[in-house]
Amino acid sequence: MERRWIGSYPPGVRWDIPVEPAPAWRLIDDAAARWPDRPAVAFHGRQLTYAELHALIARAAAGLQRLGVTPGQRIALYLPNCPQYVIAFFGALKAGAIVVNLSPLDAEATLAHKIEDSGADILVTLDIAALYPLAQRLLASTRLSRLIVGGLAEFAGVPLPAQCEVSRDAAHVRFADLLDNDGHCTPYTIPDPAAAIAVLQYTGGTTGPPRGAELTHANIMMVAAQCAETTRGPAPSMLPGSERVLLVLPLFHIYAELVMFLGIALGAELVLHAKFDAGAVARDIAARRITVMFGVPTMFVALAAYARTAAVDLSSLKHCGSGGAPLPLEVVEAFRTLTGVGIVDGWGMSETTAAGTFTPRDGVRKAGSCGLPLPRVDLKVVDVRDSARVLAAGEHGEICIRAPNVMRGYWRNAAASADAMTPDGWFRTGDVGYIDEDGFVFIIERCKDMLVCSGFNVYPRMIEEAIYAHPDVAEVSVIGIDDPYRGQSPKAFVRLKPGAAPLTLDALQAFLADRVGRHEMVRALELRAELPRTAVGKLSKKELYDEERRQRATGNSLTE
Repeated sequence: MERRWIGSYPPGVRWDIPVEPAPAWRLIDDAAARWPDRPAVAFHGRQLTYAELHALIARAAAGLQRLGVTPGQRIALYLPNCPQYVIAFFGALKAGAIVVNLSPLDAEATLAHKIEDSGADILVTLDIAALYPLAQRLLASTRLSRLIVGGLAEFAGVPLPAQCEVSRDAAHVRFADLLDNDGHCTPYTIPDPAAAIAVLQYTGGTTGPPRGAELTHANIMMVAAQCAETTRGPAPSMLPGSERVLLVLPLFHIYAELVMFLGIALGAELVLHAKFDAGAVARDIAARRITVMFGVPTMFVALAAYARTAAVDLSSLKHCGSGGAPLPLEVVEAFRTLTGVGIVDGWGMSETTAAGTFTPRDGVRKAGSCGLPLPRVDLKVVDVRDSARVLAAGEHGEICIRAPNVMRGYWRNAAASADAMTPDGWFRTGDVGYIDEDGFVFIIERCKDMLVCSGFNVYPRMIEEAIYAHPDVAEVSVIGIDDPYRGQSPKAFVRLKPGAAPLTLDALQAFLADRVGRHEMVRALELRAELPRTAVGKLSKKELYDEERRQRATGNSLTE
């Protein structure tokens, strides 16, 4: 096929990069061999070198094997950004297990679904109030048979507050005890890294519960190589063995995992933050001379606002990347004015191991574009109603991808896997856009009913199902409204049952508190006597979106 984007690649970047299929833990093995004394992870004042991290991962793998973990067994990680995540992630893979990422933002019912659907037997978490009590409930209510519980202060260099008291019964293993061995493990022999699943990354469905994207060992090795290749060239490049990467994106999210893979491939120091706080991030950039930061647009907006008022030195930054949501041009320009550093944009999905396109740091860049297809990535645009009809440059249609970083399929869901692929083997992304004559990709909208709130995928259907549980709600439609900080926020249009008392936004949010994740919380509410319908009687959102656009254009708002 014609790959017109190659002509737009910056000098030094190759499309046809060679990548050897290998187990994903090769990333750590290679980094430890090349940079043994280089800091690998920094957390609350303590650093682990690559040699130390490599040894801890081997001990985690040995500890899991001694617990009886066998190849293909699923291990769920219910963790914030902390050294235990990195150790458990690669330790599980080295023991032959499959990692299941669980989001601390998810509601309990969603977590339970992911555990049951994946067949996870073991859950790794921390002894903190935000996680451990819920982990205990999941142990009692799901198929889980064991918790492995780490201490927040285990790998910190400063005193941290006392946390939850951890049970000492047989169903609980302390993370420190898991590591209490000599590190002699038997790394799982993988016959075919392109077929062996490494991670189940759950992505919400628009017509049902979340489903697990099967990401293979080869997928992981590929995205690390693809992204490392784009750092080459004459611009201030990322130099292997010399970078400090701020990792504030949540590691349970595929975007942050991609940053982790890239950082390790480059021998970078990963400076972990458990949550985004603009002041803490700005101060750490200045104090630790951070050189690389990846985030979502809202992070760069907040960081720039803080830095302007606090006069923090961000001059050490030389590479900033944004993903997870469209990047407004005004955000790029404001950040460049403040720091002298541009922000490069990109596009990817859970199903593509977060990788798809990149914005060149050198040469031509186009406003509104998410960049060029990554090395070894082929993209095409097809008619939304007829995937066999490939569209010409500039024509709008559904974007399809064929690449070695595309998932193997959806876990135990053959129907969804088949539906996601075209007859000739391309993955249908569900995104509508176009590719111009120079190969630059532009995303226009999503085919699927999905919102992007602060970089997180949010599915209105799941919010609607939670709202329908309210005894006073007769009908509900949830749409996305523009949010200058979060990109989009959910708004609920509700028709109440006859005789019901008026429902306020505060009351609805309180009702939803344990039914949806924080990133899914409704931020606006409008009560209606009737909701728009199609000609066949189905609830229709088109009219609601049209009304919101008109209200925004006139400055009027009916939201609470």
